Amino acid sequence: MPATPTTPDMLPDSTEAAAPITVQVRAFAAARAVLGWSQKTVTVPVSSATVAAVTSQLIANAPSPQQAETVLNTCAILLNGTRVTTPAVASIPTAATLDLLPPFAGG
Repeated sequence: MPATPTTPDMLPDSTEAAAPITVQVRAFAAARAVLGWSQKTVTVPVSSATVAAVTSQLIANAPSPQQAETVLNTCAILLNGTRVTTPAVASIPTAATLDLLPPFAGG
């Protein structure tokens, strides 16, 4: 069977927006205190679905953004259970879980 030729009107629309990424964020201890919640679903555009973009959004929407920035900058961040070392380039897959864990003592 011969291949069907592709015409420009048959190509996918590259301007069509992709569905946003949904992230379940869990905040613990001091992170929970400055954000004002312990668990929240956040939606981000696919084009900016990085850990850094999500944390920036959380900081901007916090009751006290300056305090939130201070605390979140000290947090260990886990993406689906794996520690994130480079938030600016850590891409978030759809339906991911992001945990914000401030430093704590004890064991």
